Amino acid sequence: MFRYTLKVKGGLLMLQRMISFISVLMTVYFLYKFRYRVINLFLSKRLLRKLAVSFAMQIPFVRDKIVGSVLQFSRP
Repeated sequence: MFRYTLKVKGGLLMLQRMISFISVLMTVYFLYKFRYRVINLFLSKRLLRKLAVSFAMQIPFVRDKIVGSVLQFSRP
């Protein structure tokens, strides 16, 4: 019956970019909203957890805080 066509040459490309932009925004919103579920899902996999820990241990500040808290000892 009615067929919607865009007569403008770049109109279809602009519509695709707008849909892509909205999709990215919605994905970022839901990842932020459910960030703790996403992190728990990510860290429940053994290989991904090992990669996350090895990556974190390469950051000097994080490594110093973790090693400092794990290897505490008290002097008499």
